[in-house]
Amino acid sequence: MRVRFAPRARSDLTHILAYIDERSPRGARNVKQALKKAIALIGRHPLIGRPSKIEETRVFPIGRYPYLIYWSIEAGEVWIVHIRHASRRPWEDELSNRSD
Repeated sequence: MRVRFAPRARSDLTHILAYIDERSPRGARNVKQALKKAIALIGRHPLIGRPSKIEETRVFPIGRYPYLIYWSIEAGEVWIVHIRHASRRPWEDELSNRSD
């Protein structure tokens, strides 16, 4: 299934990788690789993970890293809507606009 990113998720990804890169370039590469693998897995198996508290949205942890990917399925596509650190309080915001 095609995977697309909501603007919020693109911003999340940029900020997460920039933050880690400042502290550990190798760590940023490792997290980026783990994110790519998790997102590819979600694309192949869009019902993986568990339902989140946000209606029609699922959540999946990124392997050994403390990040969660939130997505929904719309019009036959996976929309990554948010990526966040797992130690933050649970995400309960409204879903943002998903257009590119």
